[in-house]
Amino acid sequence: MLSDVCAGCANASAALRTAAMCTAGTIAAARLARVPLADKRILITGGAGFIGTTLARRLVDRNEIVAVDNLHRDALSGSELAEHPNLTFVQGDVLDPTLVGELAQGSTHVVHCAAIAGVDTVLESPVRTMRVNLIGTYNVLEAALATRDTLERMVDFSTSEVFGSFAYKVAETNVTAMGSVGDARWTYAVSKLAGEHMAHAYHEELGLPTVSVRPFNVYGPGQIGGGAIRAFIETALAGRDLVVHGDGSQIRAWCYVDDMVEGLLLALEHPNAVGESFNIGNARSAVTIFDLARRIKALSGCSGELVFQPLHYLDVELRIPNVDKARALLGFEATVELDEGLEKTIAWYRAKTPSSV
Repeated sequence: MLSDVCAGCANASAALRTAAMCTAGTIAAARLARVPLADKRILITGGAGFIGTTLARRLVDRNEIVAVDNLHRDALSGSELAEHPNLTFVQGDVLDPTLVGELAQGSTHVVHCAAIAGVDTVLESPVRTMRVNLIGTYNVLEAALATRDTLERMVDFSTSEVFGSFAYKVAETNVTAMGSVGDARWTYAVSKLAGEHMAHAYHEELGLPTVSVRPFNVYGPGQIGGGAIRAFIETALAGRDLVVHGDGSQIRAWCYVDDMVEGLLLALEHPNAVGESFNIGNARSAVTIFDLARRIKALSGCSGELVFQPLHYLDVELRIPNVDKARALLGFEATVELDEGLEKTIAWYRAKTPSSV
């Protein structure tokens, strides 16, 4: 009997090893198909933002980068990247179609990061949110279309918000869900989903080589604007209490910015990406907001306490991605786990403010 059990365990272990090897083989094969970018002209809208500047750092040594941004959020000014000879920065807005068209001329790749984002910003101005995210995306798609003779790839940023309040291991084929009309909280998701539909339409009808990415809760060094991780870390390093909105039971899967950029590079470089949408995230880094605050308190050595305040807006209760499609077609796999990413992010903020804890 014991030998039968042992044999069963051995068979199960062998099956698991085989499955793991097949998955690893699929990822390796997909990665081999990518061609790293070199000697390209890459336009990044929102190029002074958190993800835009992180992407530019990965590409700037071997390519010509044109970054356009209205500096509503600025991670570029004063950085070493701003002085790089291969980077040209233009202060401007995606709502200016003439400017976007001029900057796109001759581009081989366009990455459309520019958007209004962040719950507080969206609630404050839902009209501007819709204008920038809808009209701005249309302007970028038209500019990309006008330079299609040189264009090899156009990546449009969508959002994980398109899955609504409850999203457990959602795949790209899952039905998207919006909140009720009139709730400003959902204008961001609606506008980004409309932009994603536009990008797909430009591919299907006009042959534009578009790709859409849906980031899931990106964080890391250099983050500007909103975000729970940034807010918790800055508060912790200042020695103040960490404020948890609601009861802290909301669940998020956090994606370190280097993993997000790796997904973006795959979307830019891999032939399988054209015409597709991809979730980019790390399901293994899913925790409650309460647990996130506790981790940051412990890792930072914060002297403050965890305190709770009522939510003043409709929040997302659960958001965890399924990245099987990006894994199978592109070879994407997040590699930075949550505590490692938090340690790196805390170290970056601490270096920025040497007087902190």
